[in-house]
Amino acid sequence: MEAPTSSVQRPTFAVQCPIPISEYPIVTLAHGGGGRLTQMLIERMFVPAFAPQGEASRNLALEMLHDGAILQTDGAARLAFSTDSFVVSPRFFPGGDIGSLAVHGTVNDLAMCGARPLALSVGFILEEGLPMDELWRIVQSLAAAAKCAGVNVVTGDTKVVERGKADGIYINTAGIGVIPAGVDIAPRRAQAGDLVLINGPIAQHGIAIMSVREGLAFETAVESDSAALHGLVGSILDCAGDRVHVLRDPTRGGVSSTLNEIAGQAHIGIQLNEASIPIDEQVRGACEILGLDPLYVANEGKCLAIVAREAGEAVLAALRDHPLGRGAAIIGEVVADHPGKVVLRSRIGGRRIVDMLSGEQLPRIC
Repeated sequence: MEAPTSSVQRPTFAVQCPIPISEYPIVTLAHGGGGRLTQMLIERMFVPAFAPQGEASRNLALEMLHDGAILQTDGAARLAFSTDSFVVSPRFFPGGDIGSLAVHGTVNDLAMCGARPLALSVGFILEEGLPMDELWRIVQSLAAAAKCAGVNVVTGDTKVVERGKADGIYINTAGIGVIPAGVDIAPRRAQAGDLVLINGPIAQHGIAIMSVREGLAFETAVESDSAALHGLVGSILDCAGDRVHVLRDPTRGGVSSTLNEIAGQAHIGIQLNEASIPIDEQVRGACEILGLDPLYVANEGKCLAIVAREAGEAVLAALRDHPLGRGAAIIGEVVADHPGKVVLRSRIGGRRIVDMLSGEQLPRIC
């Protein structure tokens, strides 16, 4: 007797992993560092795996590789949707903690899409043994950061794992926001002649974390730059509108990896001027002590803006008028030469390629 034929379509799976197993048989910390190996995971494994099967349409929202997905509703509104997970160690650091960082990270991802944040979800993974008073401090900080950003936590989830199965606490946040009409922020819009701006000194967050870990002492404390940037982005958009082409927050992998991603996606080159890149002297000195390049160190309150050249000075003025942009500077330009590459012009006039981070320079910083 023959078995009945099922009409249920079962998923098919590729028999070969798209990541070169001979080179990377296991996941390494570098796969989460925001550099070349992270990009490999995303572009070779995740994006192809989540493409629609058996359909003519493509997963365009994912293929954009933006800081969040841009979704068109049945009406006129466009939504931005983003998610992020936070595993920072130590959980409390100068200028912030894992709770406020979780809010700022997702609010900023929405802002980099040009969106005004509407609501957040929060998921907690707690390790057995986490002190309850420490959890309460983190929850209070998260709530205060959300209130300051003007966004509500509307849903969430909590899981507890056995002792030794987590690092005290992990937090996942997801957020949705509304993109105003006429705003089109996307890496593909970068074009030759555009200017590259940043809203202040780089590498503060990563060095604040490392100063705690390594016991470094400074004349004045180096604090994380962690902050919600949607108000700053609103000022930029009010000033320049459609002349703002790309916005990105240079978190994991720092300024270098972020600009390399943009250069690769837009098939353009980017030239940076080292003398124009703002960096505090204490941060610069700490990087020298630790053997770190500031361009690869994480930021949590910085925004890279790529804008049309004619809007550059106006955007710079708008940034400097905002409390989170007082140290803003024009740090480079988009060029037609060396597409897909970022080149730095040094203080002494030399030039070097600033490649994407290839290893794990500074783990567990966001």
